Amino acid sequence: MIVEVLVAALLVIGGVFTFIGSLGLARLPDFYTRLHGPTKATTLGAGALILASILHFALLETGVNSHDLLIVLFLFLTAPVSAHLLARAGLVREVKSVTQGDDRGDGHLRPEDQPGADQPEKV
Repeated sequence: MIVEVLVAALLVIGGVFTFIGSLGLARLPDFYTRLHGPTKATTLGAGALILASILHFALLETGVNSHDLLIVLFLFLTAPVSAHLLARAGLVREVKSVTQGDDRGDGHLRPEDQPGADQPEKV
């Protein structure tokens, strides 16, 4: 009974964190802040879902499954590395964040700081 409640709680927690991470990816304003959704919240959500699977099968079914442990290892190794590489690529390509060049304090770029603003208009 206690194991089933714990597994159910981990499933709900994992689902909530995964949803929040996906929502952050869709709703955050720029490239750099969008990196936090899939790398932080979604990784924690997927970790909770896999932990629920490990507990369920280890305590109620067949035993510890090596597939779940490999998924956890792969997830926690690749998510931070891929986020770091994406952030570095954004820096190399000089992707501006919303707050760069912001002198008004409202989080919006001035027209001259918009990407492509330094190039002449095509007529």
